[in-house]
Amino acid sequence: MAPERVERRLAAVLAADVAGYSRLMGTDEEGTLARLKAARKNLIDPTIAAHRGRIVKTTGDGMLVEFGSAVDAVRSSVEVQSRMAELNASAPQQQRIEFRIGIHVGDIIIDNDDIFGDGVNIAARLENIADPGGICLSDDAYRQIRSKVDAAFEDMGQQNLKNITEPIRAWRIKIGARTSAERHPTPAESHRVRPFSGKPSIAVLPFQNMSGDSEQEYFADGIAEDVLTTLSKIQELMVIARNSSFAFKGQNRDIREIGQILGARYLLEGSVRKIGNRIRLTAQLIDGRDGGHLWADRFDGDLDDVFDLQDRITQEIVEALEVQLTVGERARVWRKRSGSPLAYEYVLKGRALYVNFARQTHAQARKLFEQAVEINASFMPALYLLGLTLTDQARFGWIKDENEAYQAALGCADRALAADPSFGEAYLVIGYVRIYQHRHDEAVAAGETAISLAPSSSDAHHMAGMYHGYAGNFRKAVLYEEHAQRLSPIERNESMVDEARARFHLGDFAAAHDIASRVLRQRPLWLTAQSTLIAALWNLGRQDEARSISTDLLAGHPSFSLARWARLLPYRRQGDLDALVNPLRMAGLPE
Repeated sequence: MAPERVERRLAAVLAADVAGYSRLMGTDEEGTLARLKAARKNLIDPTIAAHRGRIVKTTGDGMLVEFGSAVDAVRSSVEVQSRMAELNASAPQQQRIEFRIGIHVGDIIIDNDDIFGDGVNIAARLENIADPGGICLSDDAYRQIRSKVDAAFEDMGQQNLKNITEPIRAWRIKIGARTSAERHPTPAESHRVRPFSGKPSIAVLPFQNMSGDSEQEYFADGIAEDVLTTLSKIQELMVIARNSSFAFKGQNRDIREIGQILGARYLLEGSVRKIGNRIRLTAQLIDGRDGGHLWADRFDGDLDDVFDLQDRITQEIVEALEVQLTVGERARVWRKRSGSPLAYEYVLKGRALYVNFARQTHAQARKLFEQAVEINASFMPALYLLGLTLTDQARFGWIKDENEAYQAALGCADRALAADPSFGEAYLVIGYVRIYQHRHDEAVAAGETAISLAPSSSDAHHMAGMYHGYAGNFRKAVLYEEHAQRLSPIERNESMVDEARARFHLGDFAAAHDIASRVLRQRPLWLTAQSTLIAALWNLGRQDEARSISTDLLAGHPSFSLARWARLLPYRRQGDLDALVNPLRMAGLPE
């Protein structure tokens, strides 16, 4: 008998599902089903039909659709996602139906009315890495539609998709953006999904405080952050910054969605229970793509053993990820750490005060860091934060003897390096002091050393980028600030400000305008972002808008003086400083 002929054809395949469907159903099962059915009936199915698509099959929260062309598939998807965004705009967050869509053009097998093959599998995997409310398409699909669909695209690079042998280059469609129009980014863009990196990427989520005492919240946060810091020392891992992963504290969101937003393949979550001097830590490592549990364990001990407990957690995570460490890295990561629980507590409380950037809170933070160092003179986290605090107090004139404060900060760095020469954060203190002493080459060298010792540190990349910017290497500054934002994809305003300023100096005034505007949506009184925006607007020929922002700046900072502000900017070249200050002067800011 002749073998049965298999029917094949080339098609554009669309796979879609509802982001966070389990969470939505758990919150409101009947309401979710009603909203999903209404969306299908009134919007999705008619739109697919209008673009000549065929719904092959549906599941509880998703569907598989075949199109004759990629153009039809993409146009249909853009229309669906745009109209769903309009519907969701007036709905509470917990009731929003947001689809993720993946599109691929490839060979499919037809069996009765169903379809199979790589074309289907790749579309389904692309849907898994799409934004909630977004569209992800393969490079094969992108080549078919790039000159035919008026939309903005973002290259996600090569993606390693589950059960797909070869990496697939993927593209993200920016819903609502057009290639031909000037873009005005929305606040949501600051939380857009980031692609997974080539290295194993991990985010440490805030540990849950199970002690029944709200005063112990800082302790649970500190445990999680210290595990994160230890992981960031490992060259083979890419660790998402604390400010981004901790943004999900208290939120009940699908773990896969969090992983996509952070660009993390793996997520660590856990809990801390502290009763008296006893502590119990639980931790579990989760695959961010499918929500599967890779590893879980419980750790019990005395409070005096907290550092050993953290090291045990970190070691087991690395083994679960099958990361091979060199002998030197293993010795550095698993070295015996010493410290007093009281000193540890001082650092945690001081760190919470330090981030509130004000003269009074810095003074309070400094006192706590000094108390920690009095207990343990080589406690590196305390020395690092004390060095930063002293430098801030000196550069802002919050302390009488500026030079004495700078020298004390450098002393903190020296003591930390004496305790551990591989402590990269100490070099950030050195660079921070040297840049404000206008010793730019030394600052840049310190920043590069910090990156080499802490390759997953967003702070190291951000501060090194800042040092390069003030030294006049604006292209390197942009590169480092972009990488800092990749490592901290949510809390990234500081690196965005310095990126905006660097792009201004490169003559890319439109990009400087866009980035500064996005920062100001989150932090409307940030002086550096306001000044960069004014200068960019002026150089773009939008003088009236520049004057309007200048008025806003003075309303929020009534004592602002160009001369006083310019003295705080340690540029190597006077010409770079003048390039930024002159547009501000012409826009009406006072001398």
